[in-house]
Amino acid sequence: MLQVILDHYNYWIAIFLMMVGFYTVVARGNLVKKLVGLNIFQTSVFLLYISMGKVTGGTAPILDDRFQVYSNPIPHVLILTAIVVGVATTALGLGLVVRIRESYGTIEEDELDLADGET
Repeated sequence: MLQVILDHYNYWIAIFLMMVGFYTVVARGNLVKKLVGLNIFQTSVFLLYISMGKVTGGTAPILDDRFQVYSNPIPHVLILTAIVVGVATTALGLGLVVRIRESYGTIEEDELDLADGET
């Protein structure tokens, strides 16, 4: 049983990072901390996809008689695209946080709710 867990340690790391990121997004009121949690969650998804796309003993899909087992490059390419989208999303989120700070003077959710008159 322990060997099975150790063989798939990267999945356990992805699950741990996913839970840490999710907890940070849900439990924190600071908007910057929420963005950090969102990035941690996103990183765990990247790790999960790359882990699933790895084939033990596989090589790049080069058509040659010497190679028998190939790794599919599509998950890795999708993650490269997702990283670019993630950076753009983080930049937009930080820009919104800056504008909220300029308008309301705070980036705490509770204080923003009070400033808008919501309870």
